[in-house]
Parts: sequence; C-alpha cells; structure tokens
Amino acid sequence: MADESAIRCCTCATLDIKYARRRFEHEGLSFLTITLPDFGKDLQKGLERGQVDRNLFQGFPWQAGLPRFLGGFLDLVFDRCSGALLNDPSPDAILAIRQLTLMFNKISLECTKTRQRKAMDGYIQCEKDVREADALITCQQWHDFDRVSALLYAKVFSEVDREIYLSNILPKHGPGSTAERLRGNSKYRQKTWPARLESYFPMGEYLIPNYRYYGILDSISVLEPDAETPVRVVSVPKTQRTPRIIGIEPVAMQYCQQALNSVITSSLERNHYLSRMIGFKDQDVNQRLALKGSLSGDLATLDLSEASDRVSNQHVRHLLRNHIHLHDAVDATRSRKADVSGHGVVRLAKYASMGSALCFPVEAMVFLTMIFIGIEKELSSPLSPKVINDLRDKVRVYGDDIIVPVEFVRSVISVLESFGIRVNRGKSFWNGKFRESCGKEYFNGFDVSIVRVRQMFPTTRKDATEIQSIVSLRNQLYWAGYWSTVAWLDEFIRDLIKYFPVVLSSSRVIGRESALGFEVQKTHDTLHSPLVKGYVSSSTLPADELSEEQALLKCLLRMERRHRYSQADIISEEFRDEMLRRQIGSLPAVDDEHLKRAGRPQYVGIKLRWASPI
Repeated sequence: MADESAIRCCTCATLDIKYARRRFEHEGLSFLTITLPDFGKDLQKGLERGQVDRNLFQGFPWQAGLPRFLGGFLDLVFDRCSGALLNDPSPDAILAIRQLTLMFNKISLECTKTRQRKAMDGYIQCEKDVREADALITCQQWHDFDRVSALLYAKVFSEVDREIYLSNILPKHGPGSTAERLRGNSKYRQKTWPARLESYFPMGEYLIPNYRYYGILDSISVLEPDAETPVRVVSVPKTQRTPRIIGIEPVAMQYCQQALNSVITSSLERNHYLSRMIGFKDQDVNQRLALKGSLSGDLATLDLSEASDRVSNQHVRHLLRNHIHLHDAVDATRSRKADVSGHGVVRLAKYASMGSALCFPVEAMVFLTMIFIGIEKELSSPLSPKVINDLRDKVRVYGDDIIVPVEFVRSVISVLESFGIRVNRGKSFWNGKFRESCGKEYFNGFDVSIVRVRQMFPTTRKDATEIQSIVSLRNQLYWAGYWSTVAWLDEFIRDLIKYFPVVLSSSRVIGRESALGFEVQKTHDTLHSPLVKGYVSSSTLPADELSEEQALLKCLLRMERRHRYSQADIISEEFRDEMLRRQIGSLPAVDDEHLKRAGRPQYVGIKLRWASPI
C-alpha cells in the first residue's frame, strides 16, 4: 500500500517501509495500532492549525521543519523549512498519510487488563465530573435551557406525552444482552419487575397477553428501588489504546425503554425541522454537510468525548419538565445504579450509559438544546422559530457528531462545556479545509476517507469472521483504487479459500467485487438464473423455545406493531417500511422458527455451495 500510494503521489516510500518494518519488529503490534494512529491524528491537527511544530509527531525523527518518516508525502502538504501548510496541498498525499497511519487504529483486539482497569477508573471519574458540573450550573443557565428546549420540542413532546397518557406505546426486547444475562426468547420469561415501572408500564399490560393469564403475575417478584438489578458496566473492544465502556441494562428496563424510544424517535422524524437537525439512521446528511464545510469553510464539525456518560440526569429532567407523563415515564425506565468492575455498585448521576435504548435520542435532544443556547448568545437576541427554521440545514446532531456554522462554533463550545459536556478538540475542526463527521473525512472538497482493517488476518478456513472481514477489506480497497494491494490480497485469500468468484455486493457469496459486473459459472436447472460456486456465511440461532403464554405475547406484540405502522399516516412509504423494520426487530416479518430459536448466533461459519452472484 505504501508503494502504491507513493506512485500516486510521484514520490518514494522505500525508506518509510524499512523504518516502519524496523519499528514493528521492536515494538510489535502497538506500533500499528497506537503509535502510527497518533501520527495520523497529528497530521489532522496540522491541517486544522495550518502549521506543524515539534509538539506534533513526537517519537519520530525530524529533518528541518518536518518528520523524516513519510517525508515524501509530507513535503506535498507542508513546507519543510517552516512547517506551514502549502497554498495548494496535495489531497492524494493527505489521503496516503491518513491511510498508512490510521488503517489499524480500530482493529478489533482486546486491550490489556491495565488499560481496561484504567477505563473503569475513568468511568468513575466521569461520574464525579458530572456531579461537579451539575453543581456549577447557574439558575440562569437552567432558565435558558428550559426556554430553548420548550421552543424546540414543545410540539413533539406534547404528542409523545399524549401517547403515553393513552397507553399507546408498545414494548419490545432488543437483540443484545441484559444485566441478568438473559438472551433471545428467554427475555420473555423474566421473573422480576421494578415497582417504579408500574405507573406507566403495568405488569398486567406488558407481561401477559391478556387478563385471562393474570394469575401468572403472582410468580413475578416486584422489586423496590433498593433491590433493583443494577446496570452491568463492561468494556468492549474499540482501540488498543482504550476500550469502549457500555452499560448493559436490566431486561425489564430495556423492554420499556424500547417502547419510549420508538414513539420519541418516530415523532422527531415526523417533525419538519427537527428531522433535519437530529439524525438516528441516516449518516449521509452529516457527511454531505462535512463535505460542504470542507469546501466553503462555513460549517464546523465537532466531536464530543464520553458524550453519553456526560449527559446528566439533571439535563434530562429539565428537558422534559413541562410534560409530566413523558418526564415520569422516562425517569421510571432509567436505571439508577451501576455495577462497575473494581468499584462495586455505584449510584449514577449521568442519565444513562451507552447501552440504554433511550441514550441516543435523549443525548441528541440535549445537545441540540445546548447548541441553540450557544447560537442565541452569539446572536445577542432571543431565539425565535424563524431563526431555528433558517438554521435547520446548517445544524445537525448525530450522536456525538455535531455540525454547526463556524460563526457560532466558539459560543457553542463554551455553552456545551459550561453544562459539563466535553468537546474533543483533537477531532473537532472549524479552521482550514479539513472536516470529519460520521466516518467520512474531506479536505477542500476531496474525499480523504480511509479503509480500515477491522480484524486480524485469518490463518485457516475455519476463521470465518476473519475471512469475511478480509474479503470486505479487499472489496473496499478495490473501490478505493488500491488495485496492486488488492491483487496481493487476492493471492492471500485464495490460499485460504479455493473458490473466490466475482460477484455483486448484494450477493450472499463471499467473493470479489468488480466494476465489470459478475461472473456466471452455470445456470439454475429450473430457474435459469446465474450461479457461481463459492462460500456462503452460515449461522444458526441458539435453540430457545418459547411456548404457551410467553409465545402468545411475543406473537401479539409483533402483529400489533406491524398493524399500527402499516396503518400509520406518516411521512412516506419508505419511512413506514423503516419503522416496520425497526419495530418488528431484527427478525423477519414471517419467521416460522422465531419461537424455537432466537438471539444472536454463537457461531458463524462458511459453507461451500452453488449460489447466485447477484
């Protein structure tokens, strides 16, 4: 890849390859997953500042005003004497440096135990920070927060409040794990129910198909707040530097959170201006705005650190304070305690960790409120519906990825930090021509997004997940134009799997994608459709049979969700289809096995068979 990038940029990477190989031999995998990504991040800081200095690229030898490593590429971006950004830096060189240094940054590998413990300590420290930030928020700040949130969400919250009051919300179990370690259909056999849920989510309405089965509720243990199951805080792979910390919710809380999540997100998506400013499933909008910002320089991209963990419960209480049913229902489904490895059970000041079904929509609404407080301060005039409407295509929140006009960026950052939200300045861009949002990066209108290695390379055909990952890597590199690298990967993959046909991206066959289409090795005997011989992913859901009243409850819930959303008078047919898919869950609408098998596959393999290349 270094050689191929050098040819594109009319430079030489021979010494860079020797240097990288030598350091890898001495430092191991951490050179690829930690040291090189730091180099790539420093490049982005240099693009933002328009200058590099000795505070960047530490740990690498320098020559004059730039590092010697990847110097041929850097000379096409910065002046070697002064370190200043060139008037016309090469987008190909920027892409090459980013690709070579950041491609291993997010490979799925466990961190060391020491780093995992440090991450758990950071989770506890974040709790302390949230409490301290809450204590510093003034009455005037809360007044502004209440006023702006009411201006933004009054109509949406009134709709949701009415639906909750009328009990027009339907729960569902998510696909993930729970604090009690219940999976799949086992979630319908829950034996506990928090007393706090009874006001808006009574057991008689949510745990049984109808009141004919009311006697079953005698076996359910009703838990007072002190006896509730805490959130189970765990670490999952993110980068080798630090893991991602998530909270696994109790099954009853997750069940009811999903009910609220559905009605809140659908109401937001129906609103004509909020749907343009808050995203839940379409990252393309953020990416297009980042592209526009890189060209014009008038839009900034902001990234937040520990975004979910820094939204406090007080933020959410003020957000919803004028809508009593919505406020109380959201509060009832919030877990108040967490079991943190090495620290025991702690009481939470944050609203919820990543893992709660309400975390994503609630944090987006909180962030948007703070953004408009910052805009109002910069305008030095009261916020009005006209101002909000004028900015609806310039302000966007998707999780912790935020886009705002550059003229408001400093005021917005100031307000976010005054409410305890931490802006990651190393990944936020408003100067220069580099922008990053939702996995896409642009420089001066050029796409400089990279292809990432997600898994270690497979060693045998039994490494099914790794084989699928490397084939995906191969196909992404093909479309990115790294054809010499792709040719090398093709030889590597053929040593593992003999059959590696050319297929379309929509095919189930694990194969090569090509701009020339797909190959046909034979046709189906009766359907006369094209077939190729190749490997197809194979997995079996865990056996988890559901019967009697639990099976009836599951079927009725699925039928009711499909009926409601097929009859709903909503934006478009495409939106209705999306809501149907979301409400019914990951299982297909017609699934004869869903009462016998459910959950996530415990084993994924590949099988050789004749299948369609289309």
